[in-house]
Amino acid sequence: MSNSNSSIMSFPSRGEWGKASWRGNCSGHVYRTLFEQILVGLADPVFIDPMMGSGTSIDVCKDMNIRAHGLDLHMGFNALRDSILERTGEPGNLVLSHPPYGGQIKYSGEVWGETPHPDDLSHCVDDEDFHNKLAYCVLNQRDATVDGGYYGVIIGDWRRRGNYTSYQAELIARMPSDELAGVLIKAQHNTMSSFKKYAGKTALPFITHEYIVLFAKKARTVLDVLAITAREAHARLQGTWRNVVKLVLMKLGGSAPLQKIYEAVSAATDKVASNPNWQAKVRQTLQLHAEFARSERGVWALA
Repeated sequence: MSNSNSSIMSFPSRGEWGKASWRGNCSGHVYRTLFEQILVGLADPVFIDPMMGSGTSIDVCKDMNIRAHGLDLHMGFNALRDSILERTGEPGNLVLSHPPYGGQIKYSGEVWGETPHPDDLSHCVDDEDFHNKLAYCVLNQRDATVDGGYYGVIIGDWRRRGNYTSYQAELIARMPSDELAGVLIKAQHNTMSSFKKYAGKTALPFITHEYIVLFAKKARTVLDVLAITAREAHARLQGTWRNVVKLVLMKLGGSAPLQKIYEAVSAATDKVASNPNWQAKVRQTLQLHAEFARSERGVWALA
């Protein structure tokens, strides 16, 4: 069992909370540890779980005498369409969800219900669909969090058909960076993949960990948050173009005519296919950043 002050958690036992038959259950000891770290000591703290599954987190709250609100799609609450705050009637000091890990486990139509639900995160059309919908759900959680409180997810990564998807990294990239409070590592035990045999060999081990990603809500509106994340996404895109152009110039010997730079960029990245103004973007990148300098007319070099 992990130290309560450690950023690494390992609980082989899930405890008696919730239902052991519910696939993808998180150990109740994880929730208990988080509640001890975040909620215990506060005056009348409130916990909210908008994706409670079999109710593990809510059962732990009952044992610890913490007021809690448990919601879930299989109970009629839709985090993509319904306001968490309006449903609970009060904000939480900790609003934590344990969403599906993409389509690893299909919930509606298999774990519960007879048919897939169109807003079930385990039935997204692809990873990008999942990333965007999860980010919206987390913004919904943020709206239901008191200023200074914490919101976040318990989430794992997924490797399939040779592709690795880091759901926690994608979520962090879509949220305001100055609200990221911490990333805890949680060991996974008794996973279905432990009992599978895979054809061929892989140089990398199976995934046996998950993440608990926590954000601390600052006192600002959701529109401010969206503006911040948009600026940060734009800055990342600018940085990507700068790195592409810098790498191209390095491969061209540190200096080259603009036309040669165009040709090399076109060959080096598929970004040009989706950007009809990519040549203007290359020129803008060369003109804006100090690591590039015009050595003579029409010729650019690494400064």
